Amino acid sequence: MARKPTARMEFVMFDVIYEDGSQRSNRKVDASLLGGLDGDEPARTAIMEQDRAISEKSGIPPLAIKSITRSEK
Repeated sequence: MARKPTARMEFVMFDVIYEDGSQRSNRKVDASLLGGLDGDEPARTAIMEQDRAISEKSGIPPLAIKSITRSEK
């Protein structure tokens, strides 16, 4: 029996630098959020939401984001 094709999500990877100087590389953001007039700015919001979810699970407050850039391939 053939499998049904699944919807494929495309992601864009970002490097995030936080106010304390730490860096997290290759953070995934759904590509459908990006582009248009806002460019990559919606990625900041998506990464902040990811950080909030992580902080809720770990009990450690999220860090403030200093900058976000697309990761090199």
